[in-house]
Amino acid sequence: MRLFFIPEQITPIVVFNCIVMLLFTVCFLYQVIFFFVGLIRGEYKLPRARKLHKYAFFIAAHNEEAVIANLVTSIRQQDYPSDLIDVFVVADACTDNTAQAARDAGAIVYERNDLARKGKSWVMDYGFDRILNEYPGQYEGFFIFDADNLISPNYVRVMNDAFDLGYMAVTSYRNSKNFGSSWISSAYATWFLREARFLNNARMHCGTSCAVSGSGYLVSTKIIEGMHGWQFHTLTEDIQFSTFCAIHGVRIGYAPAEFYDEQPVTFVASWRQRMRWTKGFYQVFFTYGKHLLKSMTVFRRFAAYDLLMTIAPGMLLSLISVLANGTFLIVGALSHGFLATSYELETCVGSLFMTFASMYVTFFVMGITTTITERKHIHCPQRWRIFTNLFTFPLFMFTYIPITVAALFLKVDWVPTPHSVSVTLDQVMDGAK
Repeated sequence: MRLFFIPEQITPIVVFNCIVMLLFTVCFLYQVIFFFVGLIRGEYKLPRARKLHKYAFFIAAHNEEAVIANLVTSIRQQDYPSDLIDVFVVADACTDNTAQAARDAGAIVYERNDLARKGKSWVMDYGFDRILNEYPGQYEGFFIFDADNLISPNYVRVMNDAFDLGYMAVTSYRNSKNFGSSWISSAYATWFLREARFLNNARMHCGTSCAVSGSGYLVSTKIIEGMHGWQFHTLTEDIQFSTFCAIHGVRIGYAPAEFYDEQPVTFVASWRQRMRWTKGFYQVFFTYGKHLLKSMTVFRRFAAYDLLMTIAPGMLLSLISVLANGTFLIVGALSHGFLATSYELETCVGSLFMTFASMYVTFFVMGITTTITERKHIHCPQRWRIFTNLFTFPLFMFTYIPITVAALFLKVDWVPTPHSVSVTLDQVMDGAK
């Protein structure tokens, strides 16, 4: 993430900076290619499915009384035969009226109270086990959703188009229902819009595997039956599943089926959530890193390389560069020319400036391009928020630097993210906060 320059003198710190720059280029050049593919090729077009498959929606819910009915209602209003869709909600250790609200909306509800095994992945394992035993052979795939989500009316039909092509898993277009709530929610929304258009959509164009993220994805029943439930129990079970697929050559497809997710509004809530994500990425990286390398080198799977770059702590490379140059600058300045020449000190200052400047410019370009290309998907009544987000989005991304470091050393537990933005799909489309 630094601009290229030709040094006047080859010194150790210059060599170090060149190596860091080369590593960044080698690791992430393919994402630049993805960016232009997504920009030029546009939205991926799927052929119409020849068969309408039968699905079950799986929703894990903990104290989601305020939002669960809106999701179930949006599922019930699908432009898809209602007899081919069932909705299952697992009300996990709820102390509110989530279970009854889900039942009233038309869902089949299981109530779970296992306080020893907390987390969405354990809820999924419990729910899948019950569904497979109580409804054997009825469903060809499971949609995974969080209780705060909403789905567009044609969501299942578009996902069915991709599933009918033979994909064992399909991810979708993740939008946000509260873009304008704060600068935090706007930044989240921009990142997920970028992920859909310039990562998964581009991967689909390039014929490689995609990655699931959070919720809004479809998994074949064959995978769940083969695992006898759900066997991914890190803090980020979604990226763990994606990594598992990349290692074993299971290609994840992408469909431009749109769903809406509630984003954190405060920095504290965002910090807590992203700490869990980052810790989960570390867990997956240290558990599956060597398997991804083997899949890359032995089986030559590009998807394995892609996922390795996704879970690898790339922000640490920037931090190491900053710490190395900052330390060299301070120690060199205090030595009064004994340990470092004036040219080396100037190089450190330039490197620090270029590191932060190039990161800001990169994220700014990422944000403005996403905003322009995906403007029809942004539902925000405050037009000023969309504009100011262009400048605050890079600052939000900078906060990943301390998170990346803190997650290395701190113990992080799964903590549910509270959801309070109770809006219908029509209200989202009208620009409700």
